[in-house]
Amino acid sequence: MDEETVERVRDVIGSIPPGQTLSYGEVAELAGLRSARLVGRILAEDGSDLPWHRVLRSDGRAAPHLAVEQAARLRAEGVLMVDGRLPREHRRR
Repeated sequence: MDEETVERVRDVIGSIPPGQTLSYGEVAELAGLRSARLVGRILAEDGSDLPWHRVLRSDGRAAPHLAVEQAARLRAEGVLMVDGRLPREHRRR
């Protein structure tokens, strides 16, 4: 994966304001990519300094291995998960 792609994804994620979320697909779309999975890969490899917790699955859930920490970080920003999921009314799509 090229550096320009990584930077576009990083820019989109870095611009998500506190208290808001995007799905992996929305990040991909805003970065001009076709693959939401690529966003996840970039976050896994180069996202520890980003607000990674503001990126959720399209169904509003966190990745299982990050769910507890992600929910805690979102809660600190005023975003409350219900039964492990961002309520539909708070999702963009």
